[in-house]
Amino acid sequence: MGGLLAKLASPWIIGPIVFIGWLIGLSLIMRIAYRRIHALAARTTTDIDDLIVSALRLPVLLVILVTGGLILARILPLSPEWDKGVNLAAKLAIISAGVLFADGLIKALLWRASRKATYLRTSSGIVQTAIRGIIILIAILIILDTAGVSITPLVASLGVGSLAVALALQSPLANFFAGIQILADRPIEVGHYIRLDSGEEGYVANIGWRSTTIRALPNNLIVIPNSRIMDAIITNYYKPERELSILVQVGVHYDSDLEQVERVTCEVAKQVLQDVPGGKKDFEPFIRYHTFGESSINFTVILRAEEFVDGYLLKHEFVKRLHKRFKQEGIVIPFPIRTLDIKREDILLFRGETPSQRGGGKKDGV
Repeated sequence: MGGLLAKLASPWIIGPIVFIGWLIGLSLIMRIAYRRIHALAARTTTDIDDLIVSALRLPVLLVILVTGGLILARILPLSPEWDKGVNLAAKLAIISAGVLFADGLIKALLWRASRKATYLRTSSGIVQTAIRGIIILIAILIILDTAGVSITPLVASLGVGSLAVALALQSPLANFFAGIQILADRPIEVGHYIRLDSGEEGYVANIGWRSTTIRALPNNLIVIPNSRIMDAIITNYYKPERELSILVQVGVHYDSDLEQVERVTCEVAKQVLQDVPGGKKDFEPFIRYHTFGESSINFTVILRAEEFVDGYLLKHEFVKRLHKRFKQEGIVIPFPIRTLDIKREDILLFRGETPSQRGGGKKDGV
């Protein structure tokens, strides 16, 4: 009987029992506490505390496992080398738990932000990967320092190596950091209609690691490096708002009644805004005379569209209807007229004649 009790009291039996009991007991306690904390977090007006609670689940389980392992190591008669190894493994596991918590929380926060910021829906990977890389790099340095490895030479080497990598990957890195600038400054966002000074235009389809993709109106994709986007002069037709003015240039004959022209043009423009999809129905169109042209008095018609691409159909319908209405009202849109002043001698040369053949000083009626 005494031998059996001695065996049962052996550390190799008590240790695993305590370890299993520790895991089961703390797991039950954590589950009960987690439910209560989650219920309290659900009552608050913000969802950030819910994200923190969700991000803590896996790291807390890892901490429970690590502490149970430390208790087991204290009970078992391990050699100093094993004991040192267990302590080191526990430190590494605690660091890993911190990394998991930070990574999970950042991922959840980015997902939360992407619901409100449309540009993050397709570009959150850039920010998440960059932050994850920084966290992992810091964790590696902490792990090496915990393991007794001097990180001072490593940090110096990383500095030199980073310079070499930066020089070798200058173009990809420039595009990467330009992508981060686009996300930070937000000159464009996914879904915006833009035009670059180099001529490319269309809807922003994606802002990625290396490039930004634009879907042009013919439905083809234009892929532009992010560094080119940052250096370009961009016209964003969705900022500060989608609604914009549509300008149409028109010219009428000098004999036209300008009051009549203004009245007729505004009537046609108003009707176009009412009938054509994309026109601002509550907008009062107007015209502004601005130039005495070579053969016409020129003016600008100002219409209003819901967004940039609606302007194509508005202009199309307006030109057709205005041309028809001008014909009905007797308003003339003149053809360009040119008056040529040519010397008499040049006219004779064009005809293949000389002044002597035409009677010398007589004038030629042209």
